[in-house]
Amino acid sequence: MRATWLRELPFETPAIVSGFWPIKEEIDIRPLLIELHNQGCQLALPVVQGKGQPLLFRAWRPGDPLEAGVFGTLQPQARRETIEPEALLVPLLACDEEGWRLGYGGGFYDRTLLGLRARKRVTAVGVAFNAQLVPEVPRGPDDQRLDWLLTDQRACAFV
Repeated sequence: MRATWLRELPFETPAIVSGFWPIKEEIDIRPLLIELHNQGCQLALPVVQGKGQPLLFRAWRPGDPLEAGVFGTLQPQARRETIEPEALLVPLLACDEEGWRLGYGGGFYDRTLLGLRARKRVTAVGVAFNAQLVPEVPRGPDDQRLDWLLTDQRACAFV
């Protein structure tokens, strides 16, 4: 995935970039996060604030200690600075060929992207295994479309 990102460059660096710590069978984006850090990006990881709330992003650097979050996630410690990303690496269960994403059902990224996009330009990059790209996913009126999909085999631009 790192090589595909370097070839396609879905957003300019340096930037403030939110990633995520992989859980369960999610694709491991940690090598990409290290690459982005090495390119001068300020990194952040998401924090779930509560049901119905957008995500909060705390600053993180490779090697920083993490603490347990909800849903089995790991997140930066509470004392870390809160920052607002310009680009988001977004986990998903599936993504279709138009950039619509199926998440885990909490709506956290949709709420977050809606709020961020109302204030400024942000780039949402879904990251997944290539097999997670499907012809169509169900979507609702509050869903937010991805700008890019980055898989272990290719990149797709939806913008």
